[in-house]
Amino acid sequence: MNTGTAGATPRRIVILGATGSIGRSTADVIARSPAGMFEVDAVAGGRDAVALARTARALGAKFAAICDETRYSELKAELSGSGIEAAAGANSVVEAARRPADMVVAAIAGAAGVAPTHAAAMEGRVIALANKECLVCAGPPFMRDAERRGARLLPLDSEHNAIFQALGERDVASIEKMTLTASGGPFRCWTREQIDAATPEQALAHPNWSMGAKITVDSAGLMNKGLELIEASYLFGIEAARLDVLVHPQSIVHGLVSFADGTMIAGLSNPDMRVHVAHCLAYPERVATAVPRLDLAAIGALTFEKPDFARFPALRIALDALAAGGAMPTVLNAANEAAVEAFLARRISFADIAVIVAKACEEAARRGEDRAPDTIEDAMAVDHVVRERVAAILAERSRSGMVIK
Repeated sequence: MNTGTAGATPRRIVILGATGSIGRSTADVIARSPAGMFEVDAVAGGRDAVALARTARALGAKFAAICDETRYSELKAELSGSGIEAAAGANSVVEAARRPADMVVAAIAGAAGVAPTHAAAMEGRVIALANKECLVCAGPPFMRDAERRGARLLPLDSEHNAIFQALGERDVASIEKMTLTASGGPFRCWTREQIDAATPEQALAHPNWSMGAKITVDSAGLMNKGLELIEASYLFGIEAARLDVLVHPQSIVHGLVSFADGTMIAGLSNPDMRVHVAHCLAYPERVATAVPRLDLAAIGALTFEKPDFARFPALRIALDALAAGGAMPTVLNAANEAAVEAFLARRISFADIAVIVAKACEEAARRGEDRAPDTIEDAMAVDHVVRERVAAILAERSRSGMVIK
């Protein structure tokens, strides 16, 4: 991969999910980097044509793709006179992922990001991976395809990036425990009754991070940490028994690695995704960011506590899915995405999210639908079936006014 250092040709970048929080952080790091270090070839987004066009213009992209086909005319109009090619539809996002580049930033949220990120892997790209669903939905086939095609995954999520840096070139076999931290979200000190009755506004009020709605709701219930544990298992090739979670409300320590000799190495930074974006974009070099530097004396104290599975049952459900393996992580992710969408639409309570996900996992196991997917297409087929099943549960609940049990 082109290093993009002074005197070298620019490192060509494709940004999938350019209008989301990771995409905006990526654009900021690129804009503040030395001239000629990075060159953005393509950007892709979901529905916000105005924001996508603005980003494409600011970064000098050659190609802009929006997933929502109904926004094509708006995107084309916004890019008029810029010379930037506009395209729309899911296939156009995959096209963006396949364009010649030194690195693809995979930051499309949810299962929608699986196909384009897999397309980049099949092209043998270096992928700055912020879409955990690629591995949660289809970990084994995705990792096999990436290895077969010579793709390299650089973890961009703060926790996995911290682990990646702490691990270095050390053999995973030397690890006793790999620990991801969770802030505890807005409900860390709430009672179970308060959490169960939480509104979307309360769930979206994260104390430390500015993220998209879905991941913020996941963080509020600690489901996000469960998904990240599943991702870590596939990404680093480590079994569930050596994975752990600590609640760390300051969000300064993002990940820890404990080794067989008793040493523990932690990755620390302020809670700002530009730190982790910059590490991936410039890897193996370093590039300066505008992120305030960490002042441990000013912070004064860093605290840690065990997660409370009684108040945050989603984390236990995710851990059970990881332990079960097979298609259960795929089922878990699909049911959770559908349930969170329903919660944000005020169709179900916050407590219902975990109940629906558990019900979907139990039903898949009962039907014998828990065999590991062999291909990405198999994983997406499971995803489709589970979403339809959850939709049926929600429709029946709406008709009868029943409480989900």
